[in-house]
Parts: sequence; structure tokens; C-alpha cells
Amino acid sequence: MSILVYFIAPMIAVTVVHLIMHAKYKNSEKIDKGFVFIYHKLTYRRKFIRSLWNIPIFTLIFLGVYWSTNLTSTEYMIFAMICIFLFLLDFLYTFVKWRKSEKGSFNQV
Repeated sequence: MSILVYFIAPMIAVTVVHLIMHAKYKNSEKIDKGFVFIYHKLTYRRKFIRSLWNIPIFTLIFLGVYWSTNLTSTEYMIFAMICIFLFLLDFLYTFVKWRKSEKGSFNQV
């Protein structure tokens, strides 16, 4: 059985949960202080900080996949590039949205 089968079901589940949480907290007040478990309740500044905290988590996930699977070196490289691309995409998106929301709040004052 291909390793892709093990990724398809979790990706579908994560996507469904993400869409439900996004719809539930779309128009709610965002929190900028204190601990918040739910990602969708955070401001873009806090989402950016949380994405920085994900660097060690992504590293541990990659090392866990590396040690527990028998993939070829090409498959490991593809997996690493996908992880890096997803991290950079999230990182840049939250940074841009944080700066836009910060600029918008200064114009309102």
C-alpha cells in the first residue's frame, strides 16, 4: 500500500474541520492576549507568532517520517520541499494579513 493512502484520509478530515471552524469563528472577536487553543480565534499577529512556533514541530514531523518510513531519497526531498513550501506559504500569508490589519487599525484612529 502506498504511503499516500495514509495521507489522504487525514487531509480530508483536517480540511473538513478547518472549514467548520472557519465558518464558526469568522465574525467573532479575535483574541490578542493570553493562551488560545483554537487557531481561528487569534488575531493575525498571534497567528504569525504561532506559525513561527511551528518550525520545530515541522522539523520533528519530518524527522519522524524520515526515521519511520522506507522512502527513497527523492521521495524524502519531495516531502521536505512540500513541508517547506506549506510553511512559507502560511508564514507569508499571516505576515501580510497582519501588516494589512495593523495598517487598517492605524487609519481608523
